[in-house]
Amino acid sequence: MAEYDIAVIGGDKRTAYMVPFFRESGYKVICFGIQETEDGEREIKHSMEAKRSMEADGYAASLREAVDAADVIVGGIPLEKKGVLDIRELSRLIRKRHTIFGGVIPETFRQECGERNIVCCDFMQVESIAVFNAVATAEGAILEALRHKDTNIHRSKSLVIGYGRCGKILSDKLKGLSALVTVCSGSQTELALADAYGMQTLALEQLGEKAGEYEYVYNTVPAPLIDKAVLQRLNRDVLVIDIASGNGGVDYKAAEELSVHARHCLGLPGKYACRISARCLTDYVLGHI
Repeated sequence: MAEYDIAVIGGDKRTAYMVPFFRESGYKVICFGIQETEDGEREIKHSMEAKRSMEADGYAASLREAVDAADVIVGGIPLEKKGVLDIRELSRLIRKRHTIFGGVIPETFRQECGERNIVCCDFMQVESIAVFNAVATAEGAILEALRHKDTNIHRSKSLVIGYGRCGKILSDKLKGLSALVTVCSGSQTELALADAYGMQTLALEQLGEKAGEYEYVYNTVPAPLIDKAVLQRLNRDVLVIDIASGNGGVDYKAAEELSVHARHCLGLPGKYACRISARCLTDYVLGHI
């Protein structure tokens, strides 16, 4: 029988806040890799409840110790975290008894878990969580815009590239702040939907031609759409907020050369909405173990 009920491994402030939530529900928790913020402090110190939880429960010295100690493994979004949770190492350590939760889990790892009869749940494959995450991401993107440009969102010419889950919510929230929102997409269906919701629209092939008209550019597409050719046409005072996953959608080397202010903003829910996001994730885990 495992010594602990749940191992919380890696992640950001969301996973740190999950620890006390699990304990409040009567679960015994061991932690590993709940560590450093931009300020060089441990994430766990962002919550006094979480800090007390760490002292009362356990803190593993290695990934192996954490995995061996509990049957339920809860990781962050994304699941893999450099220097803390390596997918290949996790693969070697897990057994059939384990249930794994995390976000943006590589498809190859999920397939392997299926072949080994190990339950593996990707938070971002759960529509309700993905929508919740998109809301927090959209609000975080707007906050980043306000923090890094000394103009109003109100009446600003704002371009949103992509009209998927995040693009739709972000566009709607910007419109709610009276921004002049244009949606750019390569999908005629997405453009028609954006038009139906009262947005201006721009076909993707016109991006380079029209890019210089906007004060804010928000990218939601994880593809290299804002390349050097597009960057050269941007307004010199533009702020680019890139919330696309992975490497994003901006040529950051070219942006630096051209002195374009572009920010790749990953993990915004963990930065600005960590506690409520943690509550959402905790509730999902507790409903599936």
